[in-house]
Amino acid sequence: MKKHNFYAGPAILPSEVLEGAIEAIKDFNGNGLSLLEISHRSKDFEAVMAESEQLVKELFGIGDEYAVLFLTGGASSQFYMIPMNLLKDGEKAAYINTGVWATGAIKEAKNFGIPEVIASSEEDQFRHIPRNYSIPADAAYLHITSNNTIYGSQYHFWPNSPIPMVCDMSSDLFSRPVDGNQFDLIYAGAQKNLGPAGVTLVVIKKSLLQRAGRKLPAMLDYKTHVDKGSMYNTPPVFPIYVSMLTMRWIKKMGGTKAMAQRNDEKAATLYAEIDRNSCFTGTVRSEDRSKMNVVFVAKNPAHESLFLEACKKAQCVGLAGHRSVGGFRASLYNALGLDSVNALVSLMQEFESQNA
Repeated sequence: MKKHNFYAGPAILPSEVLEGAIEAIKDFNGNGLSLLEISHRSKDFEAVMAESEQLVKELFGIGDEYAVLFLTGGASSQFYMIPMNLLKDGEKAAYINTGVWATGAIKEAKNFGIPEVIASSEEDQFRHIPRNYSIPADAAYLHITSNNTIYGSQYHFWPNSPIPMVCDMSSDLFSRPVDGNQFDLIYAGAQKNLGPAGVTLVVIKKSLLQRAGRKLPAMLDYKTHVDKGSMYNTPPVFPIYVSMLTMRWIKKMGGTKAMAQRNDEKAATLYAEIDRNSCFTGTVRSEDRSKMNVVFVAKNPAHESLFLEACKKAQCVGLAGHRSVGGFRASLYNALGLDSVNALVSLMQEFESQNA
């Protein structure tokens, strides 16, 4: 019986990407060595890095004024690398707080400057995306989080920012068309929509390099990694290769426009059932609902454990909500098929017939 993978991350990958990764582990490019044991300085892997960089630029529609980096440390490492590199001592940056990860970024920025929270949905338990705020023109940059994995809200519009805009796109990267030229720095952990855990994508406008002017350890200076083509130290070879395969798959499927159509259908199908079903209710304002992480709860708290047990029996895995909020969360990343969403919807309907 097929398992339907709704985990929030590490998350589902396309089957053909997994098959390609398996082949590369056994024998990479027919050279008799595994991908896991080749030199990162070999011509074979240099070609992987070059193609990966080009695919990122193509999917974002950006040019050579941007640098593409493949780093380690997860997206959380960028919470401090961004202000270290972009924020001068005593200078302020504007932050919009829409959840746990935005809160983490704000906390780290306090070590290097003054993060000014210009808007927040915390008072509403992060159930909406803030609107009607002013962006200070004298701030170094504006930081937003495009999709909120835990609470299930998502930007469906971009702020009109008079200052450089920084965006954490970890959980909706390449799920829809995004004009990368609207942003000055984009970062994302790979393990939700791009590849396996272990690599962090950073796309940065070269004009921002060393903006803060402070002396930094080499590993924490973006310029170090730009100058060395993400190979100042040994890069995470396997996650980068799988990310390249995933971007090839996105392009083959029709690019981010096709991903958006695919994801719109899945999200609409599941939200329609949540709104119809007498046993469940959504937690996010309808206009700000995420198309990647669908968060909902049981109207009767006693049904929560019962429904999760039903999910387990039906091979629908990864549906428990984040430990900090409970309830349910269905992650609908690019590689998840509509058949999996339909299986979950059928399960919800069956649960209602037995428990309403």
